[in-house]
Amino acid sequence: MELLLALAAGLCTAGAFYGLKLYRADAKLPGDLAIALEVGSSRTSAVGSGIDRLGMRYAPSVLRAMGPKRVNKLRVRLDMAGNPGGLTVDRYAARRVVYGVMGALGAFFMLINGHPIFALAFVGFGIWWIEIGIWSAMRERKASIERTLPDFLDVLAVVVSAGLGFRQALDRVSQKYEGPWSDELKITLRQMDMGVSRRDAFEQLRKRNESDQVAQFVTALQQGEELGAPIVDTLIAIANDMRRTDAQNARRKAAKAVPQATGIVTMLMVPATILLIGVGMFLGSGMGLG
Repeated sequence: MELLLALAAGLCTAGAFYGLKLYRADAKLPGDLAIALEVGSSRTSAVGSGIDRLGMRYAPSVLRAMGPKRVNKLRVRLDMAGNPGGLTVDRYAARRVVYGVMGALGAFFMLINGHPIFALAFVGFGIWWIEIGIWSAMRERKASIERTLPDFLDVLAVVVSAGLGFRQALDRVSQKYEGPWSDELKITLRQMDMGVSRRDAFEQLRKRNESDQVAQFVTALQQGEELGAPIVDTLIAIANDMRRTDAQNARRKAAKAVPQATGIVTMLMVPATILLIGVGMFLGSGMGLG
């Protein structure tokens, strides 16, 4: 056992020195990976940047092992998450390497010390930590967009009714907002500036978001354009429908919360109350345990 501990400590020390050497080395990376290392450096933390530099050498190998289909699915998921912390496909691969090594080392130490549960926890960290971050960012981004969209449509309808064209009004209103929805609209507008048709640009907006309200917004715009309906009436109708949907979802969540709260009270408070009453009756009776 002592020999294994000494060997593990030696491997960790060697790995730390080798990682430090890689971090400080002026390695020649491929052009796309070098750009990926620089892009988003202002959005990520110092720790994240250091992890990226440690694992960036091995990012191409990870991407080749994933295959083109999984890489394309990953790129879609990162777009839906809004590239949190400057996360790109190459940064994802680099962090998978670093987190995997950290998880493997942690699991090894826990196993040799007789803690299999903690070893499983380290294995889960190495495999799922970055996935949990992406999933959380996707949920937060979706919630932010759905919360912003109805008010945005109201303001857009007012600006369009004031005399501006839809394209100019969209640009004007998007500059006044901050957050994921504003970023999505700016991407859509830049695509339209580059020659993409309005229908295709909004269709790509739908694909970048899993929100039902965004899909409803895009569908209503396309149908209104095909049928020649006034854009102001269409925007107001969409906003009202979204608010009704939000109210229905809130009532549905409240209805689900009542049984959950009742179950918690039943499982925790009722046994505790019975135990308290029983102990009080026993102490008040004056009987001894003997």
